Amino acid sequence: MQTVLISGGGIAGSALAHLLRHRGFAPTVVERAPGLRRGGQAVDIRGVALDVVARMGLLEQAQQVRTRMRGMSLLDTDGNEIERSTEATYSSGRLDSGDIELLREDLVQMLYERTRDDVEYLFGDSITALDQDERETQVHFTHAAPRTFDLVVGADGLHSTVRRLVFGPEEDFAHHLGSYVSIFSADNFLDLDNWQVWLRDGDAGFGIMPVRGNTELRIAFGFQSGPLDGDHRDTDWLRQTVANRLATLRWEATRLTKSAWEAPDFFCDAMAQIRMERWSHGRTVLLGDAGYCASPLSGQGTSLALVGAHVLADALVQADGDHRIAFARYEERMRPFVTLNQALATENPGGPASEESVTRAKNAISLDH
Repeated sequence: MQTVLISGGGIAGSALAHLLRHRGFAPTVVERAPGLRRGGQAVDIRGVALDVVARMGLLEQAQQVRTRMRGMSLLDTDGNEIERSTEATYSSGRLDSGDIELLREDLVQMLYERTRDDVEYLFGDSITALDQDERETQVHFTHAAPRTFDLVVGADGLHSTVRRLVFGPEEDFAHHLGSYVSIFSADNFLDLDNWQVWLRDGDAGFGIMPVRGNTELRIAFGFQSGPLDGDHRDTDWLRQTVANRLATLRWEATRLTKSAWEAPDFFCDAMAQIRMERWSHGRTVLLGDAGYCASPLSGQGTSLALVGAHVLADALVQADGDHRIAFARYEERMRPFVTLNQALATENPGGPASEESVTRAKNAISLDH
Protein backbone atom coordinates (compact mmCIF):
# COMPACT_ATOMS: atom_id res chain seq x y z
CA MET A 1 0.00 0.00 0.00
CA GLN A 2 1.56 3.28 -1.12
CA THR A 3 1.89 5.98 1.51
CA VAL A 4 1.02 9.54 0.46
CA LEU A 5 1.67 12.64 2.54
CA ILE A 6 -0.74 15.47 1.72
CA SER A 7 0.27 18.92 2.92
CA GLY A 8 -2.89 20.95 3.55
CA GLY A 9 -6.18 19.98 5.14
CA GLY A 10 -8.42 22.24 3.06
CA ILE A 11 -10.75 21.28 0.23
CA ALA A 12 -8.09 19.94 -2.15
CA GLY A 13 -6.16 17.98 0.46
CA SER A 14 -9.18 16.47 2.21
CA ALA A 15 -10.83 15.54 -1.09
CA LEU A 16 -7.68 13.80 -2.27
CA ALA A 17 -7.33 11.96 1.04
CA HIS A 18 -10.89 10.66 0.68
CA LEU A 19 -10.40 9.59 -2.93
CA LEU A 20 -7.03 7.90 -2.32
CA ARG A 21 -8.15 6.03 0.79
CA HIS A 22 -10.98 4.45 -1.16
CA ARG A 23 -8.57 3.44 -3.90
CA GLY A 24 -6.19 1.49 -1.69
CA PHE A 25 -3.64 4.14 -0.74
CA ALA A 26 -2.58 5.18 2.77
CA PRO A 27 -2.84 8.99 2.95
CA THR A 28 -1.63 11.20 5.79
CA VAL A 29 -2.69 14.85 5.97
CA VAL A 30 -0.51 17.45 7.69
CA GLU A 31 -2.20 20.78 8.42
CA ARG A 32 -0.51 23.86 9.88
CA ALA A 33 -3.66 25.01 11.70
CA PRO A 34 -4.48 23.38 15.06
CA GLY A 35 -7.80 22.15 13.65
CA LEU A 36 -10.16 22.66 10.75
CA ARG A 37 -9.99 26.24 9.53
CA ARG A 38 -13.24 28.11 10.15
CA GLY A 39 -14.59 31.09 8.28
CA GLY A 40 -13.93 31.97 4.68
CA GLN A 41 -16.17 32.88 1.82
CA ALA A 42 -19.02 31.02 0.22
CA VAL A 43 -17.60 28.78 -2.50
CA ASP A 44 -19.13 27.29 -5.63
CA ILE A 45 -19.25 23.70 -6.83
CA ARG A 46 -19.87 23.94 -10.54
CA GLY A 47 -20.03 21.83 -13.66
CA VAL A 48 -17.82 18.76 -13.58
CA ALA A 49 -17.00 19.36 -9.90
CA LEU A 50 -20.62 18.46 -9.11
CA ASP A 51 -19.93 15.01 -10.57
CA VAL A 52 -16.88 14.68 -8.31
CA VAL A 53 -18.95 15.48 -5.23
CA ALA A 54 -21.64 13.04 -6.38
CA ARG A 55 -19.10 10.26 -6.81
CA MET A 56 -17.83 10.92 -3.29
CA GLY A 57 -21.39 10.51 -1.99
CA LEU A 58 -21.60 14.10 -0.77
CA LEU A 59 -23.96 15.72 -3.26
CA GLU A 60 -27.14 15.43 -1.19
CA GLN A 61 -25.36 16.72 1.92
CA ALA A 62 -23.91 19.65 -0.02
CA GLN A 63 -27.34 20.55 -1.36
CA GLN A 64 -28.77 20.54 2.16
CA VAL A 65 -26.31 23.18 3.41
CA ARG A 66 -26.22 25.33 0.28
CA THR A 67 -26.93 29.04 0.53
CA ARG A 68 -30.52 30.16 -0.13
CA MET A 69 -30.08 33.63 -1.56
CA ARG A 70 -33.16 35.33 -3.02
CA GLY A 71 -31.13 37.98 -4.87
CA MET A 72 -28.85 40.96 -4.42
CA SER A 73 -28.78 44.76 -4.38
CA LEU A 74 -26.14 47.07 -5.80
CA LEU A 75 -25.63 50.15 -3.63
CA ASP A 76 -24.16 53.57 -4.27
CA THR A 77 -21.44 54.96 -2.01
CA ASP A 78 -24.05 56.18 0.49
CA GLY A 79 -25.77 52.80 0.72
CA ASN A 80 -28.75 53.59 -1.49
CA GLU A 81 -29.98 50.83 -3.78
CA ILE A 82 -29.34 51.60 -7.43
CA GLU A 83 -30.02 48.19 -8.91
CA ARG A 84 -31.28 44.78 -7.84
CA SER A 85 -31.56 41.26 -9.20
CA THR A 86 -33.65 38.28 -8.20
CA GLU A 87 -32.13 36.16 -10.96
CA ALA A 88 -28.44 36.08 -10.05
CA THR A 89 -25.84 37.13 -7.49
CA TYR A 90 -22.20 38.01 -7.98
CA SER A 91 -21.12 35.25 -5.62
CA SER A 92 -22.98 32.32 -7.17
CA GLY A 93 -24.19 33.33 -10.62
CA ARG A 94 -27.71 32.45 -11.76
CA LEU A 95 -29.96 31.38 -8.90
CA ASP A 96 -31.75 28.83 -11.09
CA SER A 97 -28.48 27.07 -11.91
CA GLY A 98 -27.79 23.51 -10.82
CA ASP A 99 -24.48 24.67 -9.31
CA ILE A 100 -24.13 24.70 -5.53
CA GLU A 101 -22.93 27.58 -3.38
CA LEU A 102 -22.04 26.75 0.23
CA LEU A 103 -19.68 27.94 2.92
CA ARG A 104 -16.10 26.80 2.58
CA GLU A 105 -16.03 25.60 6.18
CA ASP A 106 -19.09 23.41 5.61
CA LEU A 107 -17.49 21.67 2.65
CA VAL A 108 -14.23 21.10 4.55
CA GLN A 109 -16.19 19.72 7.51
CA MET A 110 -18.05 17.31 5.25
CA LEU A 111 -14.82 16.04 3.70
CA TYR A 112 -13.15 15.70 7.10
CA GLU A 113 -16.05 13.70 8.53
CA ARG A 114 -15.72 11.27 5.63
CA THR A 115 -11.97 10.79 6.19
CA ARG A 116 -11.17 11.23 9.89
CA ASP A 117 -11.75 7.58 10.84
CA ASP A 118 -9.39 6.07 8.28
CA VAL A 119 -7.00 8.90 7.36
CA GLU A 120 -4.23 10.12 9.64
CA TYR A 121 -4.36 13.88 10.33
CA LEU A 122 -1.43 15.79 11.81
CA PHE A 123 -2.89 19.10 12.95
CA GLY A 124 -0.73 21.95 14.21
CA ASP A 125 2.30 20.81 12.23
CA SER A 126 4.01 21.56 8.93
CA ILE A 127 6.74 20.32 6.63
CA THR A 128 10.19 21.87 7.04
CA ALA A 129 12.27 19.78 4.61
CA LEU A 130 11.88 17.18 1.86
CA ASP A 131 14.60 14.80 0.68
CA GLN A 132 13.44 12.60 -2.19
CA ASP A 133 15.26 9.89 -4.12
CA GLU A 134 14.32 7.10 -6.53
CA ARG A 135 12.66 5.01 -3.82
CA GLU A 136 11.00 7.35 -1.32
CA THR A 137 10.82 10.81 0.22
CA GLN A 138 12.04 11.62 3.70
CA VAL A 139 9.99 14.39 5.29
CA HIS A 140 10.92 16.56 8.26
CA PHE A 141 8.26 18.31 10.31
CA THR A 142 8.16 21.20 12.74
CA HIS A 143 7.02 18.91 15.56
CA ALA A 144 6.61 15.30 14.44
CA ALA A 145 9.59 13.00 14.00
CA PRO A 146 10.94 12.58 10.44
CA ARG A 147 9.11 9.99 8.34
CA THR A 148 9.33 8.50 4.87
CA PHE A 149 6.52 8.43 2.32
CA ASP A 150 6.21 7.07 -1.19
CA LEU A 151 4.66 10.29 -2.51
CA VAL A 152 4.13 13.88 -1.33
CA VAL A 153 1.29 16.14 -2.49
CA GLY A 154 1.40 19.89 -1.92
CA ALA A 155 -2.21 20.98 -1.43
CA ASP A 156 -1.19 23.84 0.83
CA GLY A 157 -2.55 26.83 -1.02
CA LEU A 158 -1.30 30.01 -2.63
CA HIS A 159 1.68 30.25 -0.27
CA SER A 160 2.56 26.56 -0.54
CA THR A 161 5.47 25.35 1.58
CA VAL A 162 5.85 22.23 -0.56
CA ARG A 163 6.12 24.33 -3.72
CA ARG A 164 8.77 26.54 -2.14
CA LEU A 165 10.84 23.59 -0.89
CA VAL A 166 10.72 21.58 -4.13
CA PHE A 167 10.24 24.10 -6.95
CA GLY A 168 11.64 27.40 -5.66
CA PRO A 169 10.50 30.75 -4.26
CA GLU A 170 6.91 31.90 -4.57
CA GLU A 171 7.81 35.00 -6.58
CA ASP A 172 8.89 32.74 -9.45
CA PHE A 173 5.30 31.55 -9.94
CA ALA A 174 2.91 34.08 -8.39
CA HIS A 175 1.25 36.67 -10.60
CA HIS A 176 -0.37 39.49 -8.65
CA LEU A 177 -3.73 40.61 -10.07
CA GLY A 178 -3.71 44.12 -8.62
CA SER A 179 -5.94 43.72 -5.58
CA TYR A 180 -6.47 42.13 -2.18
CA VAL A 181 -9.49 40.52 -0.56
CA SER A 182 -10.39 40.28 3.10
CA ILE A 183 -13.10 37.96 4.39
CA PHE A 184 -14.52 38.00 7.89
CA SER A 185 -17.72 37.32 9.79
CA ALA A 186 -19.97 39.56 11.87
CA ASP A 187 -23.38 39.57 13.48
CA ASN A 188 -26.17 40.41 11.04
CA PHE A 189 -26.21 44.10 11.90
CA LEU A 190 -27.84 44.89 8.53
CA ASP A 191 -30.77 42.50 9.14
CA LEU A 192 -30.32 40.94 5.72
CA ASP A 193 -32.73 38.12 4.88
CA ASN A 194 -31.10 35.75 2.35
CA TRP A 195 -30.17 38.85 0.37
CA GLN A 196 -26.74 40.09 -0.66
CA VAL A 197 -25.58 43.70 -0.91
CA TRP A 198 -22.66 44.92 -3.02
CA LEU A 199 -21.02 48.32 -3.01
CA ARG A 200 -18.05 49.94 -4.72
CA ASP A 201 -16.43 53.11 -3.43
CA GLY A 202 -13.42 54.27 -5.43
CA ASP A 203 -10.78 51.55 -5.52
CA ALA A 204 -12.47 49.49 -2.79
CA GLY A 205 -15.73 47.65 -2.40
CA PHE A 206 -17.46 44.78 -0.69
CA GLY A 207 -20.08 42.10 -0.91
CA ILE A 208 -22.04 41.11 2.19
CA MET A 209 -24.20 38.01 2.51
CA PRO A 210 -26.13 36.54 5.44
CA VAL A 211 -25.42 32.94 6.48
CA ARG A 212 -26.39 30.52 9.26
CA GLY A 213 -30.09 31.22 9.00
CA ASN A 214 -29.48 34.97 8.63
CA THR A 215 -27.83 35.15 12.07
CA GLU A 216 -24.38 35.98 10.70
CA LEU A 217 -22.79 37.99 7.91
CA ARG A 218 -19.86 37.03 5.73
CA ILE A 219 -18.15 40.16 4.49
CA ALA A 220 -15.82 40.09 1.49
CA PHE A 221 -13.95 43.38 1.24
CA GLY A 222 -11.65 44.03 -1.70
CA PHE A 223 -9.31 46.87 -2.52
CA GLN A 224 -6.95 47.64 -5.35
CA SER A 225 -3.27 47.56 -4.49
CA GLY A 226 0.05 46.40 -5.76
CA PRO A 227 1.91 43.79 -3.71
CA LEU A 228 2.03 44.92 -0.09
CA ASP A 229 5.32 44.91 1.77
CA GLY A 230 4.48 42.75 4.75
CA ASP A 231 4.15 39.23 6.11
CA HIS A 232 0.99 37.50 4.83
CA ARG A 233 0.81 35.57 8.12
CA ASP A 234 0.96 38.70 10.31
CA THR A 235 -2.73 38.99 11.18
CA ASP A 236 -2.36 42.20 13.19
CA TRP A 237 -0.67 43.97 10.30
CA LEU A 238 -3.31 42.70 7.88
CA ARG A 239 -6.16 43.79 10.16
CA GLN A 240 -4.66 47.26 10.40
CA THR A 241 -4.22 47.43 6.63
CA VAL A 242 -7.84 46.42 6.04
CA ALA A 243 -9.14 48.71 8.79
CA ASN A 244 -7.37 51.69 7.22
CA ARG A 245 -9.05 50.93 3.89
CA LEU A 246 -12.47 50.33 5.42
CA ALA A 247 -12.29 53.64 7.26
CA THR A 248 -12.35 55.51 3.93
CA LEU A 249 -15.79 54.16 2.98
CA ARG A 250 -18.80 56.46 3.15
CA TRP A 251 -21.30 53.79 4.20
CA GLU A 252 -21.07 51.57 7.30
CA ALA A 253 -17.34 52.23 7.70
CA THR A 254 -17.51 52.19 11.50
CA ARG A 255 -19.32 48.89 11.92
CA LEU A 256 -17.37 47.19 9.15
CA THR A 257 -14.07 48.31 10.65
CA LYS A 258 -15.12 47.13 14.11
CA SER A 259 -16.12 43.76 12.65
CA ALA A 260 -12.76 43.36 10.91
CA TRP A 261 -10.93 44.00 14.20
CA GLU A 262 -13.10 41.60 16.21
CA ALA A 263 -13.70 38.73 13.78
CA PRO A 264 -12.11 35.47 14.99
CA ASP A 265 -11.99 34.20 11.39
CA PHE A 266 -10.38 37.27 9.81
CA PHE A 267 -8.59 36.54 6.52
CA CYS A 268 -6.79 38.71 4.01
CA ASP A 269 -4.61 37.85 1.04
CA ALA A 270 -3.63 38.96 -2.41
CA MET A 271 -5.66 38.23 -5.51
CA ALA A 272 -3.02 36.26 -7.37
CA GLN A 273 -2.57 33.31 -9.67
CA ILE A 274 0.05 30.57 -9.64
CA ARG A 275 1.35 29.71 -13.09
CA MET A 276 3.89 26.91 -13.50
CA GLU A 277 5.32 24.95 -16.39
CA ARG A 278 5.26 21.74 -14.34
CA TRP A 279 3.31 20.67 -11.26
CA SER A 280 5.49 17.68 -10.38
CA HIS A 281 9.11 16.97 -9.58
CA GLY A 282 10.31 13.52 -8.61
CA ARG A 283 7.88 12.04 -6.09
CA THR A 284 6.23 15.37 -5.32
CA VAL A 285 3.19 16.88 -7.05
CA LEU A 286 1.09 20.01 -6.51
CA LEU A 287 -2.71 20.14 -6.29
CA GLY A 288 -5.21 22.99 -6.29
CA ASP A 289 -4.10 26.51 -5.39
CA ALA A 290 -0.55 25.33 -4.68
CA GLY A 291 -0.03 24.47 -8.33
CA TYR A 292 -2.60 26.50 -10.25
CA CYS A 293 -4.40 29.02 -8.06
CA ALA A 294 -6.93 30.86 -10.22
CA SER A 295 -7.75 33.42 -7.47
CA PRO A 296 -11.21 34.09 -6.00
CA LEU A 297 -11.83 36.36 -9.00
CA SER A 298 -12.32 33.23 -11.10
CA GLY A 299 -15.00 31.74 -8.88
CA GLN A 300 -13.55 28.34 -9.74
CA GLY A 301 -10.93 27.62 -7.08
CA THR A 302 -13.09 25.02 -5.33
CA SER A 303 -14.02 23.29 -8.56
CA LEU A 304 -10.36 23.17 -9.64
CA ALA A 305 -9.45 21.63 -6.28
CA LEU A 306 -12.14 18.95 -6.44
CA VAL A 307 -11.60 18.05 -10.08
CA GLY A 308 -7.82 18.08 -9.64
CA ALA A 309 -8.09 15.68 -6.70
CA HIS A 310 -10.24 13.29 -8.73
CA VAL A 311 -7.99 13.39 -11.79
CA LEU A 312 -4.83 12.89 -9.70
CA ALA A 313 -6.32 9.98 -7.76
CA ASP A 314 -7.51 8.32 -10.95
CA ALA A 315 -4.14 8.81 -12.61
CA LEU A 316 -2.35 7.11 -9.71
CA VAL A 317 -4.72 4.14 -9.84
CA GLN A 318 -4.50 3.75 -13.61
CA ALA A 319 -0.71 3.94 -13.49
CA ASP A 320 -0.64 1.21 -10.85
CA GLY A 321 1.21 3.58 -8.53
CA ASP A 322 3.93 4.59 -11.02
CA HIS A 323 4.14 8.24 -10.07
CA ARG A 324 6.00 9.31 -13.20
CA ILE A 325 3.26 8.04 -15.50
CA ALA A 326 0.52 9.25 -13.14
CA PHE A 327 1.86 12.77 -12.71
CA ALA A 328 2.35 13.20 -16.45
CA ARG A 329 -1.20 12.04 -17.12
CA TYR A 330 -2.58 14.30 -14.40
CA GLU A 331 -0.90 17.34 -15.93
CA GLU A 332 -1.93 16.42 -19.47
CA ARG A 333 -5.59 16.16 -18.48
CA MET A 334 -5.79 19.10 -16.09
CA ARG A 335 -3.80 21.82 -17.83
CA PRO A 336 -6.40 22.80 -20.50
CA PHE A 337 -9.07 22.87 -17.78
CA VAL A 338 -6.88 25.05 -15.55
CA THR A 339 -6.06 27.45 -18.38
CA LEU A 340 -9.72 28.11 -19.20
CA ASN A 341 -10.65 28.59 -15.55
CA GLN A 342 -7.74 30.90 -14.76
CA ALA A 343 -8.80 33.07 -17.71
CA LEU A 344 -12.13 33.77 -15.98
CA ALA A 345 -10.33 35.94 -13.42
CA THR A 346 -9.01 38.40 -15.98
CA GLU A 347 -11.73 38.35 -18.63
CA ASN A 348 -13.67 41.28 -17.18
CA PRO A 349 -11.54 43.36 -14.77
CA GLY A 350 -13.71 44.76 -12.00
CA GLY A 351 -16.61 42.41 -12.72
CA PRO A 352 -17.55 38.76 -13.26
CA ALA A 353 -16.74 36.76 -16.37
CA SER A 354 -19.54 36.20 -18.85
CA GLU A 355 -22.02 33.42 -18.22
CA GLU A 356 -20.94 31.79 -21.48
CA SER A 357 -17.28 31.71 -20.42
CA VAL A 358 -18.12 30.26 -17.01
CA THR A 359 -20.29 27.55 -18.57
CA ARG A 360 -17.55 26.61 -21.01
CA ALA A 361 -14.82 26.57 -18.38
CA LYS A 362 -16.66 24.65 -15.68
CA ASN A 363 -17.46 21.79 -18.08
CA ALA A 364 -14.18 21.69 -19.97
CA ILE A 365 -13.03 18.27 -18.79
CA SER A 366 -14.42 14.75 -18.61
CA LEU A 367 -13.89 12.64 -15.50
CA ASP A 368 -14.02 9.43 -17.52
CA HIS A 369 -11.07 9.50 -19.86
